[in-house]
Amino acid sequence: MTEAPTQFDTPALEATLQHLAERLRERNMEALIVDDGAAARAVVLERVPKGAEVYTGKSKTLQDAGITDALQAPGEYNALRPIYMKMDRKTQMREIRKLIGAPDYMLGSVQAVTTEGVLLAASATSNQLGPYANTAGKLILVIGSQKIVPDLDAAFKRMREYVLPWEDEQVRKVLPSGTFVAKILITEREPTPGRTLVILVRQPIGI
Repeated sequence: MTEAPTQFDTPALEATLQHLAERLRERNMEALIVDDGAAARAVVLERVPKGAEVYTGKSKTLQDAGITDALQAPGEYNALRPIYMKMDRKTQMREIRKLIGAPDYMLGSVQAVTTEGVLLAASATSNQLGPYANTAGKLILVIGSQKIVPDLDAAFKRMREYVLPWEDEQVRKVLPSGTFVAKILITEREPTPGRTLVILVRQPIGI
């Protein structure tokens, strides 16, 4: 694997974070800035009621923050990922689509966000993209400050040259075929007031 561009690892300046938070609010998204993964987890656990139906996208950011484990703790929430991961892809795909297609709460991250508040999310399975776009009741995105880029060109470059090679390497540890980008969601604005919360994390977290 080629060496990743170092600029995609670099935490954003405080002024950049504050500017981005304002742009996100202008785009009808709530934006909070926290110091680290533990603080992001605390916000998530404040916002997601106990027992709520929750779908967590496969995300290193959520894993590193301890959010995935907290939301999938036995008896705490109605976590959909552990349920559908046990279902048969050959005989239960209709049930899987209906189960995860419109969760009450969707948790995840993105590959990049521009300084002006445009979000880019790419996926091989695309399972999370529908809920991100509009089918989840509430959407919470946790984004490390190293994911902030100047514009969409840089966002695509970060996704293809930095995130994808890393994810492909992880998948090849389990599957010989690796991974790929199948579909990309670009979010410029949230049409539904109060639906989307973006938690910006000062410390780099995730990939």
